[in-house]
Amino acid sequence: MQRTSDVPLLATVLGAAVVATSCAAPQVQPAAANGTTTIEGTIASIDLQPWTYDGHAMIQVDVPNQGRVAVQLPARWNLCKAQPVDVETLKVGVKVQAVGETKGAGALMVCTGAEDRVVPL
Repeated sequence: MQRTSDVPLLATVLGAAVVATSCAAPQVQPAAANGTTTIEGTIASIDLQPWTYDGHAMIQVDVPNQGRVAVQLPARWNLCKAQPVDVETLKVGVKVQAVGETKGAGALMVCTGAEDRVVPL
């Protein structure tokens, strides 16, 4: 009985899977070291749904040369030093400036400082 090698087929399938997953979504990059960070970019998505269950709303911002940054809007503005963000002025595709506290790799929270904000440019 002759046995056929599946190695070339397996290598092709695995190679295609690696290429597909590497192009699937932008890589999240850190905005900066811990502290206040300012970014400018284009809104990729807005998710206000978490506010319905006391969670942080999330705005994904595509920042040139940095990747996608998750901008968190707090569930309870009354506990923040920052003024509430006017979410009615924000839409997908709009260029914005966001100032907030860095929260790990690729995220910042608009709440801690009085200068924190998300505003259209």
